[in-house]
Amino acid sequence: SAILINVARGQVIDEQALIDALNQQQILAAGLDVYAKEPLQTSPLFALPNVVTLPHIGSATIETRQAMNNLAFENLSNALNGKRPTYMVNPSVWPTL
Repeated sequence: SAILINVARGQVIDEQALIDALNQQQILAAGLDVYAKEPLQTSPLFALPNVVTLPHIGSATIETRQAMNNLAFENLSNALNGKRPTYMVNPSVWPTL
């Protein structure tokens, strides 16, 4: 009965395991906007009736892109002014940079 939705990162999901689970009806359906290898040009996922795939466009709205631009500017501005960026991948390395 579960529906898996991934709009985060493709590597979060083992695609072959997902395909197997969908084929065996262990998972009802999947909605995917990201993939382990992008762009996804061919895949068994395309043939499954219980899968919706998008070409990594989940963030393609004016509002989201503007928010992404604002966040990038804020992080860059903070870093250039000696402040820790708001969202860091490895915050433990700050101030050693």
